Amino acid sequence: MVHVKISWQCGVETIDHLALISARLVLARESAQMSKISQQNSGTPGVNGISVIHTPAHASGLQQVPQLVPAGPGGGGKAVPPSKQSKKSSPMDRNSDEYRQRRERNNMAVKKSRLKSKQKAQDTLQRVNQLKEENERLEAKIKLLTKELSVLKDLFLEHAHNLADNVQPSSTEKTTNSDSAGQ
Repeated sequence: MVHVKISWQCGVETIDHLALISARLVLARESAQMSKISQQNSGTPGVNGISVIHTPAHASGLQQVPQLVPAGPGGGGKAVPPSKQSKKSSPMDRNSDEYRQRRERNNMAVKKSRLKSKQKAQDTLQRVNQLKEENERLEAKIKLLTKELSVLKDLFLEHAHNLADNVQPSSTEKTTNSDSAGQ
């Protein structure tokens, strides 16, 4: 494919010359396509299941444009990639060795996939059980530490209360002693 780059600095003659070259390339391409189509039988699918239909040129001298039409009876759809097209074009005989080998490979892949998913489910279940056990141990530890905290808090409050009781009478004695000394 030839790409033509037109810059804004071109003169009118250069643009006309480039347009002429472009038109010749289009005509040469169409001519090559027409010769290929005439060699093929009409109505047979073209590349990737697409037929090329050419419409007659208009009397006004407009350029002929090929139209792409799906070749299948269903109408639209995506074109089949060449790698898959060759596989679909030749159906396999169920008794052939190649068919049996493909089936064996497919069956092995299915078994492997199922075993893998089963193993993954077992691993997940095992992990869930581990986490449940750990959670139970941690909850038991929380209960034990909460009880210990409560006991220590009670001891602290009792000790603080005893200190307050011991300090308070001595401070009242001092105030009463100082009051009696002043009298």
